[in-house]
Amino acid sequence: MIKTPPIESMQGAFDVKGKNVVVTGGNRGIGLGISTAFAQGGANVAVLCRNEKSGKEAIKSFEQYGGRYTCIPVDVSDYAAVVEAGKRVYEFFDHVDVLINNAGIGSTTNFFEDAGMEQWHKIINTNLHGVAAMTHTIVPGMKASGRGGTIVNISSVGGQRVSNSREHDNSPYNVSKAGVDIFSKYLALTLGDYGIRVNSLAPGMTHSDLDKDLPPSAKEMAEAMLPAHRFAEPIEVGALCVFLASQAGCHITGTVIVHDGGLMTMV
Repeated sequence: MIKTPPIESMQGAFDVKGKNVVVTGGNRGIGLGISTAFAQGGANVAVLCRNEKSGKEAIKSFEQYGGRYTCIPVDVSDYAAVVEAGKRVYEFFDHVDVLINNAGIGSTTNFFEDAGMEQWHKIINTNLHGVAAMTHTIVPGMKASGRGGTIVNISSVGGQRVSNSREHDNSPYNVSKAGVDIFSKYLALTLGDYGIRVNSLAPGMTHSDLDKDLPPSAKEMAEAMLPAHRFAEPIEVGALCVFLASQAGCHITGTVIVHDGGLMTMV
């Protein structure tokens, strides 16, 4: 049984320098914000993504921070591809300290349209099965290393609310993110003995590639009604991931942490 020791002072409490970090979908949007935050914090980062070109562009931008970086192409909805990517991760890193399951997609297709079930399977396969596949592939090495570690699964406030579904039908996304939250709690319970902490991080309105799918009313509401009066920036989600992976977050596990500018106060 591995017990993560508590911090004794604030000196170095938020330090992630030298940690080996895997970020799925780490080439754009929220994922790029997360990858950037860890790189700026001195961590080594493996960006796993479908678009190898943009992934390589991302890691090139990290070179100024002095760590080790790689881009590994993978579609997380394809289990065989995930297994192969996992092998490449462990060829690049001798161990993994942090796994960020961020890769995800959304939909604007009404569930009862002809394409509704096609979209359902596509989104569940990426957002939920992809998290399971990456975890199933990477965690055995984390357990075997005996070093403990951190997993952050990027969920969404959409896993806790469906209040805008008349305007923005995204039911498979909502279901997938609710599943991620429960899966995170399961992992926290079963991996605690190995010193591996697991949490879900649920962003609200955050600038990303999904912005274009939001109805105009959502953007207007964010500015006018949210307590924070703005969308979040990806680097802010990244900062919270860094906190969770640092010694300062060593007693946080099994939670769903909302990062939403106050959106959930309006439900």
